[in-house]
Amino acid sequence: MDNNNLYGQGNQNPEQTPQQPYQQPQQQAPNQGFDNNSQQQPYNQYYQPYQQSQQSYSQSYQQQPYQSDTELEEPVSFGDWMLSMLLMMIPCVNIIMMFVWAFGSGTKKSKSNYFKAVLVWTLIWTVLWIVIMIGIGGMMAAFSNSYYY
Repeated sequence: MDNNNLYGQGNQNPEQTPQQPYQQPQQQAPNQGFDNNSQQQPYNQYYQPYQQSQQSYSQSYQQQPYQSDTELEEPVSFGDWMLSMLLMMIPCVNIIMMFVWAFGSGTKKSKSNYFKAVLVWTLIWTVLWIVIMIGIGGMMAAFSNSYYY
């Protein structure tokens, strides 16, 4: 099916008028109960045509304008990151500086969050390393005991 012909566009004579999108016909609601004298409500009262519901949907979900936050801080500069990485290469200083940058009051929020994440990953890897070393030590102890028998 050609997408150009969905609404009667393309490949048509200029004398032809384009077709309108489908609209539901006006119907009446069925009788309620057994009373023939009950008033019948129009179908349109309960179900709006497609175009009206589409219009109300688009109006209710319009994008809100961007509101700038006055508390935004300046991003960490390139030179500051280079200095941070240089200090992270120095043994013992790196551990101290991770805590200073993660929990210090004068550190920018993005840098503080980064070093908090680094500390959490360091803790995870340390615990994992300890568990693996205990496992390897246990295996070596088991092999050494079986070696002498």
